[in-house]
Amino acid sequence: MSSYYPYGGGGAAPPPPPEDKGSTALRTVLIVAAIAGVVTVVAGLLIVMRSPDEYGLASERDALSLQTQPSGKATGQPEQALFQAAPDVPPPVPQITPAPPMLPSTPIRIVVKRLGINAPIKSVGLAKNGTIQVPPPDDPNLVGWYRNMSTPGEAGPAVLLGHKDTRTRSAVFSPLFRIKNGDTIEVKRQDGTTAVFTVGGVEQANKQTFPTERVYGPRDNAQLHLITCGGTYDRRTGHYTDNIIVYATMTSSYRS
Repeated sequence: MSSYYPYGGGGAAPPPPPEDKGSTALRTVLIVAAIAGVVTVVAGLLIVMRSPDEYGLASERDALSLQTQPSGKATGQPEQALFQAAPDVPPPVPQITPAPPMLPSTPIRIVVKRLGINAPIKSVGLAKNGTIQVPPPDDPNLVGWYRNMSTPGEAGPAVLLGHKDTRTRSAVFSPLFRIKNGDTIEVKRQDGTTAVFTVGGVEQANKQTFPTERVYGPRDNAQLHLITCGGTYDRRTGHYTDNIIVYATMTSSYRS
């Protein structure tokens, strides 16, 4: 009688089990369903990513509370409230006596020591669409001075603008939302003097309801208004929805 080695030893291998046609069909249906589910999930993610704010998924980097300024520190102390008022209300002033205005002189540099801001200033005018020009994005550490207004230290509001960020990195006014009432801002001028301004308030305003009179209206004292972007970044337009506006009044000056 011959020997039978079913898995080796030189005997014949056992034949494969007969194909179960019902199992093959079920397996095909499950695979197709799994692929359809993956496609549906990916499509849903793409829709949400295009409009994250509509689904409550906007990045924290793109949002700033309208009521308080985040300090970044868990101190247990209440955060400074942002200034809020009707558009025709004058800008807030610090609780300190303003210094007498100086003669006009072109600004050349701005320094905010507590925030680590130390940047050159470039004169800017109006763009073709009637808005104020902004510094070129390829120089993120550049601040623009609107030359159709007062110079810093001169009577009236001096307006400086800077980017919050670019497509690839943060920019000069990125930390501006952390500025506090009482902080000082120094602006070095072409005549060798430095005008020192004390912050009296910080406002976040929607760009559609920008407080034009408060920012650009005539004032007796020498004031400095810093403007950058804030609020939520709208990926459809490529712009932030709001502006952060810092109001400061000249309280002293010195010769550099």
